[in-house]
Amino acid sequence: MKGNSWFHCLVLLILTSVTFRHGICRAHAETTDGSFVQTRGTNFVVNGKPYYVNGFNAYWMMLLAADPSTRNKVTDTFREASKYGMNIARAWAFNDGTDYLPLQISPGSYNEQVFQGLDFVVAEANKFRIRLILVLVNNYRDFGGKPMYVQWANQRGQHLSNEDDFFTNSLVKQFYKNHVKAVLTRKNTITGVLYKDDPTIFAWELMNEAHCLSDPSGARLQNWIKEMAAHVKSIDNHHLQEIGLEGFYGESMPEKKRYNPNNVRLGTDFISNNRIDEIDFATIHIYPEQWLPPPMNSSEKGQLAFVDKWIEAHISDSNSIVKKPLVIGEFGKSSKLPGYSLEKRDAYFQRIYAAIYSSASSGGACAGGLFWQLLTLGMERTADGYEVVLQQSPSTASIIAEQSHKLSSLP
Repeated sequence: MKGNSWFHCLVLLILTSVTFRHGICRAHAETTDGSFVQTRGTNFVVNGKPYYVNGFNAYWMMLLAADPSTRNKVTDTFREASKYGMNIARAWAFNDGTDYLPLQISPGSYNEQVFQGLDFVVAEANKFRIRLILVLVNNYRDFGGKPMYVQWANQRGQHLSNEDDFFTNSLVKQFYKNHVKAVLTRKNTITGVLYKDDPTIFAWELMNEAHCLSDPSGARLQNWIKEMAAHVKSIDNHHLQEIGLEGFYGESMPEKKRYNPNNVRLGTDFISNNRIDEIDFATIHIYPEQWLPPPMNSSEKGQLAFVDKWIEAHISDSNSIVKKPLVIGEFGKSSKLPGYSLEKRDAYFQRIYAAIYSSASSGGACAGGLFWQLLTLGMERTADGYEVVLQQSPSTASIIAEQSHKLSSLP
């Protein structure tokens, strides 16, 4: 998801329509919600007790929080999520060189108004006992992403012709490292706590849906992940980190590639990427209606068969090969696609939640999931078809609440 330019347009519309977001990892400072989340084998723990994830994506939070007249949408969303037992939100900690509300205006130059929006997101999350996965850059050109970093390097005398030079060019890599440091060492203007010291943050995500099409072997992306994961840990060894992968298999275990939809090769490798020492847990995304070739992509039966195999394969590999926790980082069902009904969406959520619960309740690696995306009332212009508005969908809200209850009741 989120490779489509309409995401950016939607955010601009809503903003401009108003006046003016393996071992045990070490734990440190406390919040009202407890310590940092840690890993122990294939499980998450907090203060030695199992921790399970039931949450949502809300990429837009920093941007709407950057203006006082729209930041109430952030508070309302956290309040609604908390009401139904959700405990994790995934949001952008980037907006690079864009025309409207950039966080990073140019390399190393930041918009304080937008950074204070992110401060607000972190502070509000803590109030509602919701932890955050903060994403550090986009694979796509929406909100800047890889292409903007490459453009910045070209403006400074480099001669780069491929956006995948993001992963290899030394100047581009330094730009990214500098951004990582700027975010991780940010002192929250509301709480006074450095981000790297704030247990409200569940994890850092290196890149949303990283792809390196120019190197299907996976070597280029593997090297980048190793370098950047080590860089993050050199600044902040309090927090967990993950890559942001959709779960596509690669060359380290070629026999696994049969699970990839449409035999896609994106330069990623679920196995080797997630076995890097500094990566604490694995992620997958699930979008069969976008990934599968026709006619499977329009067949409910074909989609569900893919989903079942996709989840089962990654849980198995996380248990036995990667040996780290697994989170389903994105999933959803779009109301804009043929054949949609609320009943089908509810059944789809229940199916995925059941797979998560089955794994979690048996001590397996899959510890939770985050649906795409949660909105609150009055955000119609940010709707993309996948949105869930709890106040308007009591049946979906009930299913989410039931999953929260079941996971929180596990011993």
